[in-house]
Amino acid sequence: MTRYADIPKPIRSGIVVVDPDHGTPQRVIVLQFNPDTLERSLAPQSAGDSGDGGSGGAAGGDRNEALRLKGPAQETWKFTAEIDATDQFEVAAPEGIHPQLATLEMLVQPTTAQLRAATRLSQQGAIEISPIEMPLTLFTWGSKRVMPVRLTEVSINESAFDVNLNPIRASLSIGMKILTVSDLPAGHRGADLYMAHLAQKERLAAAARGGSLGVLGLGGADLVTGRG
Repeated sequence: MTRYADIPKPIRSGIVVVDPDHGTPQRVIVLQFNPDTLERSLAPQSAGDSGDGGSGGAAGGDRNEALRLKGPAQETWKFTAEIDATDQFEVAAPEGIHPQLATLEMLVQPTTAQLRAATRLSQQGAIEISPIEMPLTLFTWGSKRVMPVRLTEVSINESAFDVNLNPIRASLSIGMKILTVSDLPAGHRGADLYMAHLAQKERLAAAARGGSLGVLGLGGADLVTGRG
């Protein structure tokens, strides 16, 4: 008979805000429920992707670029996260799920202190004010997927409220872009984390079992001659 204590607890996915200078976690956001589905999209950065020249080849007729890559693929993730205060009756929630929603929203917002500092510089006549830099954000989906990201979309659908109109249930559509060495400056901690993420993909790919040409109805000579 299986005991409840013998059933392993599922690992939660989440977001970690990291100090880019010291690498220390500043905040850990654990998703209440793991999303049921993930939508992932990879777009290769091909050197020959500057448009079709109309002659059936790469633009400008440079066929030498057809198989060359300019850098890592641009990868995006989309998923829906659920937050439900009614699933945690043992936890007091006088403000509903306002705190959880605000925590996620602040991942795409500058702080009031940052905005005030930018305003002071503007009032002092600063000619150029650098855009506000946000903390380094990591998305984690188990130990094999830990990657630096930039949130590109946070769409919130609040579906239930308490008597004080505090939201108590919501679904969030979250979109994010994986940050690569093409997006981050050399030496940035996020670039190192991306390289570790890519190395993990290489290890997983190396562990995959290869097929055989025979299963495809081909022989070695077919590849050499190009004839079936």
